[in-house]
Amino acid sequence: MAEQDPGTGCPRGKKELPAFTWQVRANDRRYHSQSKKKFAFCLSRKKYRGNAIKTAKYNLLTFLPLNLYEQFHRMANVYFVFVILLQTFPEISTVPWYTLLFPLSCLLVIRGLRDLIDDIGRHQSDRSINSRPCEILCGKRFQRQKWRHIRVGDIVRLRKDSVVPADVLLLCSSEPSSLCYVETADIDGETNLKFRQALLVTHQELGSEESMAAFDGRVTCEEPNSRMHSFTGTLEWRGQTHSLDSERILLRGCRIRNTDVCYGLVIYAGFDSKIMRNCGKIKQKKTKLDRMMDRLVVVIFLLLLVTSLGLAVASGFWARTFQEKHSYLAAVYRNTSPAQQAFLTFWGFTILLSVIIPMSMYITLEFIYLVNSFFINWDLEMYYAVKDIPAKARSTSLNDQLGQIEYIFSDKTGTLTQNIMTFKKCCVNGTIYGPGPGHENKPGSGSAWDHHGEQKVDVMLLEAAQRDSDPVLREFLRLLALCHTVMVEERGGQLVYQAASPDEEALVLAARSLGYVFLARTQDTITISELGRTRTYQVLAMLDFNSDRKRMSVLVRDPQGSIRLYTKGADTVILERLRRRGRSEAFTERALDLFAEETLRTLCLASKEVSEAEYQEWGRRHHEAAVLLQGRAQELDRLYEEMEQNLQLLGATAIEDKLQDGVPETIQLLKLGNIKVWVLTGDKRETATNIGYACRLLTDDTEILEEKEISEILQAYWASNNNLSGSGEAPGSSPLSQQCPEASCHRRRAIIISGDFLDKILHTGEVLKEKKGWPWRWLPRGRTVGSQEQGSLVEKAFVDLATSCQAVICCRVTPKQKALIVQLVKKHKKAVTLAIGDGANDVNMIKTVDIVVRISREIKPSAPQNPPHVHFALSAVDIRPDASWNAFTDPYVLLVVLLSLVVNTLPSLTVHAFRATVGKATTQQKIHLKAKKEPEPSVELKAHVPRGSFCRRSSYAFSHQEGYAGLITRGDSLRVRASPGDSLQAKASPGDSLKARATRSTIPEGTLAMSPPPSPSV
Repeated sequence: MAEQDPGTGCPRGKKELPAFTWQVRANDRRYHSQSKKKFAFCLSRKKYRGNAIKTAKYNLLTFLPLNLYEQFHRMANVYFVFVILLQTFPEISTVPWYTLLFPLSCLLVIRGLRDLIDDIGRHQSDRSINSRPCEILCGKRFQRQKWRHIRVGDIVRLRKDSVVPADVLLLCSSEPSSLCYVETADIDGETNLKFRQALLVTHQELGSEESMAAFDGRVTCEEPNSRMHSFTGTLEWRGQTHSLDSERILLRGCRIRNTDVCYGLVIYAGFDSKIMRNCGKIKQKKTKLDRMMDRLVVVIFLLLLVTSLGLAVASGFWARTFQEKHSYLAAVYRNTSPAQQAFLTFWGFTILLSVIIPMSMYITLEFIYLVNSFFINWDLEMYYAVKDIPAKARSTSLNDQLGQIEYIFSDKTGTLTQNIMTFKKCCVNGTIYGPGPGHENKPGSGSAWDHHGEQKVDVMLLEAAQRDSDPVLREFLRLLALCHTVMVEERGGQLVYQAASPDEEALVLAARSLGYVFLARTQDTITISELGRTRTYQVLAMLDFNSDRKRMSVLVRDPQGSIRLYTKGADTVILERLRRRGRSEAFTERALDLFAEETLRTLCLASKEVSEAEYQEWGRRHHEAAVLLQGRAQELDRLYEEMEQNLQLLGATAIEDKLQDGVPETIQLLKLGNIKVWVLTGDKRETATNIGYACRLLTDDTEILEEKEISEILQAYWASNNNLSGSGEAPGSSPLSQQCPEASCHRRRAIIISGDFLDKILHTGEVLKEKKGWPWRWLPRGRTVGSQEQGSLVEKAFVDLATSCQAVICCRVTPKQKALIVQLVKKHKKAVTLAIGDGANDVNMIKTVDIVVRISREIKPSAPQNPPHVHFALSAVDIRPDASWNAFTDPYVLLVVLLSLVVNTLPSLTVHAFRATVGKATTQQKIHLKAKKEPEPSVELKAHVPRGSFCRRSSYAFSHQEGYAGLITRGDSLRVRASPGDSLQAKASPGDSLKARATRSTIPEGTLAMSPPPSPSV
């Protein structure tokens, strides 16, 4: 039996593969409406959801209970309700209960109205999105309907500038080769256009509405998931199977650009779409001050109960002593006991002392938050005068946390950078072309402007390209014009390029400026102009770029019939695949180091010639791997690796990515304030690394931890905890405890990880156990610890390692992963976090952090590719430079508290000291003196004589007269005090009468006097 991994329960050595059970049948609503799936016990629901979405929190029935439930998460509200309930009992009430209910109701209503207004906005947004128009194929023609009417399996028609309503498979378009240009700003933040291309078979066969209505293809793919950059599936139609990947899919939220009409088959709809899978739930944000006040309310309430209990116990003892001393008052206390009196006294003191938590303080805080938000809106230092954009505080309850921020999570594209890249330098065949450092903008520095692409190129390079005497330079420029994914269209007699990334566009523009112009592209051809000669190359295969390969290649057949492979990528992967390492290669490596010192983005370019027999064999296996459902990516990577060997180095390029104004200076100030900046981006690793150097997050002496090194540190941490837990030793009693992430790292280190690596930590608690040669056998065997605890240990180890480093950069991360990273830091560090983003692919991160600085994006309708206009430096103006500031340790705050206590208590203490010194009697002392001087009124005791009786009298039944209540309140004894010399020496016999027994002693003046019995009535 295979050994199982305790974290996942799966056998070791096998990776968990996605289930390809999602089947979509075109134009078959009946099939999708009848499909069910189980979700709890024996209950089932529809497997394929509709396209309507709902992001609001409340409705008419749930608003009141849910909002009250959220508001009563504040302990102060629970406390005030408890006091109001006590006030409803008349025996212990001090004021009417409604006097406290009114201010509490006002507080709840104010907060409830604020939440209601926010949720009404969500309802309006949902209604607006669900009511957007679209065209759905119904029968044999397209009808105009709304988004909420779309179902899985429908065929929709999309027009230019429209938003894609669901995740759809592109079937065909009006562009040549069924290309479709999309803008993915709401998914990955990139404003550059990307292209998607339909299958050749659907492009050729589906050209009319009749053919669309007759289309009965069946798509088999993976279940709905949150992986934005991957899709695997197949299309079965007319007995043939065609492979599908992410390049054939239009995701919900994309906008169609530069394409008149396109058609698509709905694969995922509504909450099953990838963008909605990445949308987290709306959570109520509580500030650090709110959480601290909740804890203080609990502590103060416990102290209040202890104080009231002590007073109630003392009151009970006093009542018991009083009743024992004055037993003749037993009739008064007949229906009560000391314990009952103590019980009522306890709740009475609880009400009397309840003002220790004033309700007015919370109302005052609400007004303070409101005024502070106005101050942020009026702050001139956060006003962007160039675009007339002031700061705007959208929340009135979070501004107190600006001085407590410890971690800032920032997006890259549009936040740190302007997303504008220019070709600066290159090294070809051992020669460096381009301006020297510090001469970029000086006249006569060896640069010229090209009138087509407005691309700055070196004059020496331009002259060498025009001479066309260097074959290496010719292949170098040819590679720039062929190896890319840029699309081109003609507008007004000029060529306009649409690139998936700005660095590719910069390289193609540089090639055009040097005479190698990219003209056109189809599914299987690329046409370029080489120094005025038009040449068409047949595309045999496109070896795509990904974060693991760090390179891309194109296999083409030139007009002469020879086959060549052109490759560009990171220097670390290109140099190790070269056929030989000579003098030119060594000089290129030194040039790469020089480019890196100038924080330029570098790429290595290489090529090789492929024989016809080698291509035929490799092409056959490539086609077989392309239609696999299980393990397609791994098999294609293996074939790509086999082809990209024995390359010949052509040269290297250097591109400059422009930062926003003031970014490096701002990050340095944040570092001085002990605030850590984490960059979370969807770009590739090389791009993120270069930006880290450009904005000074990374320096030349920074040691970057690779994923393998991170795994080794986590392995040591896990082994340490595992051994300690097995031996029962204390954490500090073993040398293994020193192998924690924090101890093994220092401030000069940085972490750069990919989304795939991070996904293993965030979701399963293990890190790529089966990665190439990695020793992921460190998970414990035979331990009884659950998978949840194991995952928490690995997460904590990773957070400790990341927070102890100088910088953290996460590349190729999805919006959902951004939110999970923030959750990890908040969970294990209990820190106040802030996110900076443009609101596109940062929505989940924005929902998760404590404070959000959202950058305004200004996009003109005529120029959809304009980057967001913002200064990153403005975002950090209102952040306190010292994030470790604490109100309880700040000497100025403590001084203010001390002064307030002195001012409040000093006058009272001075008055009491003055009265004690002078001897002036207080009001209470005057009352006691007056009581001693004035004689007590006599209490006349009358014998009770029943009606009709003339002789029976009782000495124990008295009727009250004036003065009796005063005796009770002073606690004086009712027993007669005999004065010396006045007592009778004679003692009465037991048979004496009542009168003789009453006159046995002389009653002093001012005490009890016995009157004779009244005469009986006739």
